[in-house]
Amino acid sequence: MPLQTVLDQVCCRSVRSTTSHGAAIPSNRYRDAGVDIDAGDALVEAITPLAKSTRRIGADAQLGGFGALFDLKAAGFRDPILVATTDGVGTKLKIAIDAQRHDTVGIDLVAMCVNDLVVQGAEPLFFLDYFATGKLDVTAGRTIVGGIAEGCRQAGCALIGGETAEMPGMYAGKDYDLAGFAVGAVERNEIIDGRHVRAGDVVLGLASSGVHSNAFSLVRRVVADSGLAWSAPAPFSSGQTLAEALLTPTRIYVKSLLALSRAARTKPGLVKAMAHITGGGLVDNVPRVIPDEVTVEIDARSWTLPPVFAWLARAGKVEPSEMARVFNCGIGMVVITGEAEANEAARLLAAGGETVHRIGRVAARAGRDGCAISGLETWRS
Repeated sequence: MPLQTVLDQVCCRSVRSTTSHGAAIPSNRYRDAGVDIDAGDALVEAITPLAKSTRRIGADAQLGGFGALFDLKAAGFRDPILVATTDGVGTKLKIAIDAQRHDTVGIDLVAMCVNDLVVQGAEPLFFLDYFATGKLDVTAGRTIVGGIAEGCRQAGCALIGGETAEMPGMYAGKDYDLAGFAVGAVERNEIIDGRHVRAGDVVLGLASSGVHSNAFSLVRRVVADSGLAWSAPAPFSSGQTLAEALLTPTRIYVKSLLALSRAARTKPGLVKAMAHITGGGLVDNVPRVIPDEVTVEIDARSWTLPPVFAWLARAGKVEPSEMARVFNCGIGMVVITGEAEANEAARLLAAGGETVHRIGRVAARAGRDGCAISGLETWRS
């Protein structure tokens, strides 16, 4: 499983130093160019136990090789289709960097990938990460990868590989970036693709844990305009600093949705489609998983807009219609179920730890957009 440090592959600039006699001494040492191989090795040693803690059937999460193996047969699959996703954390990382709080962004990274897998009925199997920075800080790096490992444990997938790139000149100061790659599998006859969604079906919304990991360029602009420091008390969350509140990690819905999908093997109407509510909000994400002949009618009055979104709307002067296209607004996942099965689906999801709202219905499209939201006026403060 390769989690070795991968250093920048550009030619090193020759560094020159001077002796006490004033003679110039050429030096080509990699460390002088800003790349510390020893620090990379130290990080691999520090994170090896974290990767091992994510072991699951099919993967042993061992470090050190050039490629990682996964045994689909050992994992119990008969006729699997592989599903792959990739994503990042976005400019939420800037808050983590500025506030020097790195423990949760790894969870965000995993969540953004595995939540995209599970909506198709796929079980996340393994995860790889890419961590790039200008100067490697082993302590911060271990904390970041610790969050990735925690996300993998929550999702039930193995952290089987990754790369750490130390690239001076590409990233300034303590800046870094993260990207993630997840692979899952679903039996061929159990893929959830929305083809059976019909008018009359019920739309369930699962509560989000906050802003999740989208639209942080706007969030940061609102904070900057407000004049608040990251260490200031959060205006919308008692007992937390602004940074702590906004860094609340993205909720991982994998276990509850997999349980629902497995129950649907004997009762297919339990889940006909699912949508992960990321960039584009409810307005853009729900239409991605329904047929062209239907639309989803959502009532914004069916759940309470969480305080963080109410504050962002008020402080940023963001109109309700834009809020619905930019943020998840308290609904991080949508599940479409048959009308006769809706109560049972809601019960199963609640048993899996989700807060479930019945937020709308599916109707004939009749020339309308794929998602219509009523009651948005109630979001005005």
